[in-house]
Amino acid sequence: QVQLVESGGGLVQAGGSLRLSCAASGTFFTINPMGWYRQAPGKQRELVATITSGGSTNYADSVKGRFTISRDNAMNTVDLQMNDLKPEDTAVYYCKVDWQPYSWSGALAAWGQGTQVTVSS
Repeated sequence: QVQLVESGGGLVQAGGSLRLSCAASGTFFTINPMGWYRQAPGKQRELVATITSGGSTNYADSVKGRFTISRDNAMNTVDLQMNDLKPEDTAVYYCKVDWQPYSWSGALAAWGQGTQVTVSS
């Protein structure tokens, strides 16, 4: 099993910055990729950014150039640095990882509990 603990959400004015962190713990063979998703009220959950263990990244077009995802493979953590925040970035942000147990070659998904990010105009 994998447990995810997120931190770093909050309230910020437009143009400000926040940093989200997610730490994975438990028993697993690999965790890959790690990423962040978000869900605004009345909208579907959407991908924000993902990163592989090799450092390859993928970003939603709406956050490119403003958000940066990074991970520490040794610590099993993934961070999301969010700069130049906009009111439309307001959402609950979820950490999500795909992980492989020792006993099985398939991949399972694990989600964090979510952290609120609110950007005021």
